[in-house]
Amino acid sequence: MKRPYGILALMLVFLFTGVAARAQDKASQKPHKKGKEPLVFIDTDYGQIVLLLYDLAPKHKENFLKLAKQGFYDGLLFHRVIEHFVIQGGDPDSRNAKAGQLLGDGDVGYRIDAEFDARLYHKRGAVGAARDNNPEKASSGCQFYIVQGKKLTDEQIAAISKRTGVQFTPEQIETYKTVGGIPHLDQNYTVFGEVIAGMEVVDKIAAVETDANDRPKQDVRMRMKVKKMSRKKIEKRFGYRFPDYL
Repeated sequence: MKRPYGILALMLVFLFTGVAARAQDKASQKPHKKGKEPLVFIDTDYGQIVLLLYDLAPKHKENFLKLAKQGFYDGLLFHRVIEHFVIQGGDPDSRNAKAGQLLGDGDVGYRIDAEFDARLYHKRGAVGAARDNNPEKASSGCQFYIVQGKKLTDEQIAAISKRTGVQFTPEQIETYKTVGGIPHLDQNYTVFGEVIAGMEVVDKIAAVETDANDRPKQDVRMRMKVKKMSRKKIEKRFGYRFPDYL
């Protein structure tokens, strides 16, 4: 007479164990949401740019915040500027560079493992990590770029998808068509953040006169500071809406 109760108890154990496991798996798929988000404020002679960094690229986020807090970027140049493409900076050799000096090879002596995520893409305002041609596609330890990009057609996006093998979501396609970006870099360079304020400053920098090596003829220096802010305050102040995956 006790056997049915034993079977029932065993079934309940399996049931609750399965529910708990599924809940744990679901929780592990979501990035950890902190009470406050660290924002990076980049000051230039053209105005201020505000960056939000992604938890989905934790190694890049941690490294960038570390360098910014240390003052590493203060006084460095946006040394590579290509209109409708990117503005790039973070080369330590640019701090005291002479006029016309070729830049872009300076670094901090280490790379960061690539952190590709299909949800993070090169839309206008995306922040990505520069790199050399290493086969692992590991990122520079300090150089970064901000995407200005341009709008594309369905045909252009389809051609890029065919050439690179990257499948774009309907949302990404719509963004590339209406907002712009650089889709051919997706899953090839790590995206680890985005501009939430100051894209007009990016546009001003992207439009400056440059030399044959894409270096601005008039130096564009940066200064950085990190401030923590609640998500609610970020949404209210900057009008930013956090997607479900962040």
